[in-house]
Amino acid sequence: MTRIFLDHAATTFVLPEAREAMARGFEGWANPSSPHAEGRRSRALLEEARSTICEVLGWRHDVIFTSGASEAVEIAAGRARVPGRAHGATEHAIVPHAMGPSSRVIPVDSSGLIDEQALDAILAEGPALVAIQCVNNETGVLQPLDRLAPRIREAGSLLLADCAQSAGKVPLPDADLIALSAHKLGGPPGIGALLVKDLGTIEPVGGQEKGYRRGTQDAPSALAFAAALSARPYDMERLAALREKLDAGVKQADGVVIGQEAPRIPTIGSVAMPGASSASLLVQFDLAGIAVSAGSACSSGKMKESAVLAAMGVAPDVAAGFLRISFGPSTSEADVDAFVAEWQRIASRQRAA
Repeated sequence: MTRIFLDHAATTFVLPEAREAMARGFEGWANPSSPHAEGRRSRALLEEARSTICEVLGWRHDVIFTSGASEAVEIAAGRARVPGRAHGATEHAIVPHAMGPSSRVIPVDSSGLIDEQALDAILAEGPALVAIQCVNNETGVLQPLDRLAPRIREAGSLLLADCAQSAGKVPLPDADLIALSAHKLGGPPGIGALLVKDLGTIEPVGGQEKGYRRGTQDAPSALAFAAALSARPYDMERLAALREKLDAGVKQADGVVIGQEAPRIPTIGSVAMPGASSASLLVQFDLAGIAVSAGSACSSGKMKESAVLAAMGVAPDVAAGFLRISFGPSTSEADVDAFVAEWQRIASRQRAA
């Protein structure tokens, strides 16, 4: 059986360009902090990667390499030099954990968009680090960060944008701090970055990365990260057409498309089969040779109710049959056709039962 992979939001395949760049980084590998010639060579490769990432993303400020977006969020949440913390109700699970129990929750509407009046009320309480995703990892909903950023900054607050699902696909938002993850865009796992507009807004701890992150720097992975971004493999117009086809096929079989009233990134489809079980759907698709998920890969194995869908007010019988279908550069029209055909077969069997 030739399997179909539609879980690219969990991780996508490592691009050939990234593999080649990583191999180059391992040639004569040495610790970038070592003062000898070998160490200086690794340092030069690390800085080459940092410069490339800035150039490709149009970022004119600092880049702190991390192990991924989760660590980037934790650095920002733990060390931002503002007293308060606030986060959107539909953030990735790492965000409320990192921001702490006193972080104020900003509600969202039924489309998953931030409640702007509630945001203004929270901003009026004093300066805070405000964490809002660029793209939701379960629904694909795009937040209007470029509209929200000026009011957050005018209130003396800082905007932390989780761009793990959007970097390399849509332009970066005008945020003070941005979390990235390489393996979401064709790079290797274990490398990410925190983009920082002003290093003075976060507390240093000493060590590597200008004193903002301890530990041996991973030049080979950083090179692979930069190469994946440089490859620009995402044809968003083509993927948008595929996502529209997915949505139409799901609705033809009385399925529900979640977040369809909001702007959404083409790479993520959020659908549900009312009355079905996500666990059962996952098994049936897997047996049919199609890999999908029931939400964030960090929590979907636990098969708990989605906190994202609950925050949007999605009815329990709809949320119970939720699936996330996500596309990568290699996703084809035939892949989507196969998913839709299997979805409609399952829906037909459910109606008959």
